[in-house]
Amino acid sequence: MSVYFPFALALFAVTSVRAGRILLALYALQLGAQPFTVGLLAGTFSVAPMLMAYQIGKLTDRFGARWPLTIGIAGGMLGAMVPFFFPSITALFVAALLNGVAFAFFNVSLQNAVGLLSSAAQRVKNFANLTTVIALAQFIGPILAGFSIDHVGAKYTCLVVATSALVAVLLLLLRGGGLPAGSGKAAQPSHNMLGLLRDPGVRRVLIIGSIMLAGQDLFFYYMPVYTHDIGLSASMIGIILGLFSGAGLLVRIALPRLIALLGMEGVLTYAFMIGAVTYCIIPFFENAYALCLISFIFGLAMNVGQPITMTLSFSNASDGRSGEAMGMRQTINHFTRVSGPLVFGAIGTVLGAFGVFWINAVMLVGGAALAKKGKLGEVDR
Repeated sequence: MSVYFPFALALFAVTSVRAGRILLALYALQLGAQPFTVGLLAGTFSVAPMLMAYQIGKLTDRFGARWPLTIGIAGGMLGAMVPFFFPSITALFVAALLNGVAFAFFNVSLQNAVGLLSSAAQRVKNFANLTTVIALAQFIGPILAGFSIDHVGAKYTCLVVATSALVAVLLLLLRGGGLPAGSGKAAQPSHNMLGLLRDPGVRRVLIIGSIMLAGQDLFFYYMPVYTHDIGLSASMIGIILGLFSGAGLLVRIALPRLIALLGMEGVLTYAFMIGAVTYCIIPFFENAYALCLISFIFGLAMNVGQPITMTLSFSNASDGRSGEAMGMRQTINHFTRVSGPLVFGAIGTVLGAFGVFWINAVMLVGGAALAKKGKLGEVDR
């Protein structure tokens, strides 16, 4: 099977996931939620990936990608329908949890499938292309959610989100049989997360990836809080957030050349520093066009990390444990994603979005220091 089929799945599934996350954040604000509640909602998205991703990776190694992908995306589709029938804060938390389950199954299984469908020489390129498709979906998702909320309301936007997931489910049912099969064997008892974490280089890659993704996620949850507070419409908020992902389309196309010029460590260091500066200046702007430009610059910086850490995590895994390695990567990323919004939600309640942005800048400076420490690993597997 060609890697283009997983790319098509990514387009529809990630559009649904990202639109769903923006929808639930804005829906919560419309229902009167405070910043801490929005932070708690953000953390809820990551509970399932944090608890399930490692085991999903092991299941993918054993059974292949088709059914984990189908189950996960279908669960997310059903989750998007919950607030449609029960419009309440409680329903939003249920939807967020199911959205996270969908993401856990989808992300681990699809990334591992792309790695298995790629030769060693093409793997970096294919992972970069995958993240480019994901960036396109993340560009479409917020804009789709914002305009849908303004034109049909948050309740009916739930149907729009579910429809995008339904397309991915239908593709899997029709063509998913061509995805890589699993080994059919249960993981050995000696294969555990601690064994994978013994390599200090692997640990550093995982920490860098989790900081980068936490910085992105907190931007997606607290930029709506900030822009809602200054009176921007849902459509404009969607455009601002969509431009972050639109920038990812450009920078990921250029990523191979950037790596050749600066090395992986150099690319990550510059990305963290630009992201930190961007976070610092956000609170000084209320003009929508200025915030669009800031979001685009932030997207150029922060969209380089995922393909680099994804490639290194897959390539450094031992044979037959690639799904497990990708699952471990997601588990650690989402531990940060669960704890981060809770901590920053409390900070946001006390200090407002300003405090969240500035403390995030400090976190990204720490990521830059970690990226500068030396070689991150090999990619020749």
